[in-house]
Amino acid sequence: MENFLVIHQLRCNGVLEGIRICRKGFPSRILYADFKQRYKVLNASVIPEGQFMDNKKASEKLLGSIDVNHEDYKFGHTKVFFKAGLLGVLEEMRDEKLAALVGMVQALSRGFLMRREFTKMMERRESIFAIQYNIRSFMNVKTWPWMKLYFKIKPLLQSAETEKELANMKENYEKMTTDLAKALAKKKEFEEKLVALVQEKNDLALQVASDSENLNDAEERCEGLIKSKIQLEAKLKEMTERLEDEEEINAELTAKKRKLEDECSELKKDIDDLELTLAKVEKEKHATENKVKNLTEEMASMDESVAKLTKEKKALQEAHQQTLDDLQAEEDKVNTLTKAKTKLEQQVDDLEGSLEQEKKLRMDLERSKRKLEGDLKLAQESIMDLENDKQQADEKIKK
Repeated sequence: MENFLVIHQLRCNGVLEGIRICRKGFPSRILYADFKQRYKVLNASVIPEGQFMDNKKASEKLLGSIDVNHEDYKFGHTKVFFKAGLLGVLEEMRDEKLAALVGMVQALSRGFLMRREFTKMMERRESIFAIQYNIRSFMNVKTWPWMKLYFKIKPLLQSAETEKELANMKENYEKMTTDLAKALAKKKEFEEKLVALVQEKNDLALQVASDSENLNDAEERCEGLIKSKIQLEAKLKEMTERLEDEEEINAELTAKKRKLEDECSELKKDIDDLELTLAKVEKEKHATENKVKNLTEEMASMDESVAKLTKEKKALQEAHQQTLDDLQAEEDKVNTLTKAKTKLEQQVDDLEGSLEQEKKLRMDLERSKRKLEGDLKLAQESIMDLENDKQQADEKIKK
């Protein structure tokens, strides 16, 4: 393939002229409101919060504060116009700024979680010290005669309190069941939103693959996905906190269960010692055993519910991670299209350079041609003069 023929064909079709006009002009344009909303993140300090500012004025301040060539953009009545390549530079700056902001948010989140975990560890440590102190104190006084008498009389005094405590535990269990139903409903809502997001992502992938000119629309959809992702992360965090609260409640109920089991064991021993003289205590023991059995069954059912909720949390986290992976794939496709656009612009620059060289060569040839034609004309005139002189000489010789 000859470069001259290719350039000649492009010139005849008007392609090179259109490219030259496009590069010398301002082919890219964005509404002031869209520009302010999209690129405000580059320098948010120039646009004061809580104060109204015209979109055009805000765009002028924003572009004036960014380190770009101010000859590469112009302001119109409703839009801001850019030369070729400037929008790509702004997009790269925006991506870098967003990456820095995301990293900062992640660092703050990790710090908050670690501080909260440290606080829980300190609370557990203090609880362990308190339990150890109480156990040591109990071991010192459990062999005293009056303490044995206290152990025998205490179950009779606490039977009413035990019934109240069991009623409170039953009420807490019903409340936890209601919270669990609400959590399942929210989980179903999250799944529906996730399906909608996946469908939207598939539509976006087809649109980007079919037409690269819809790059701006793809970026807007990516922003929508990012916002949805942030909302899902917030909701997931809320669900995680609720699950942690329910796990703490479950731990408290388990501790109460163990405490009741210990008290039941002590009560059985005391009843065995006094079964001949304390028939009433024997009846209360059977009633307490039935209540403890019911409480054990309720706790087992509650453990199953908590395990099921933990599995659902894990599944929701996996679906969230899949959404993140799909979003990263979409961003990679957008970056690939941007790089291909840059490569095409470079090829156009190379073709224009070749065209300029070809023009210079043709102009040199034209000048050489005109010079040779002038030399040829002078030579022809000299020959004609010589022929005239020859004819005159011949005529003189004949005479």
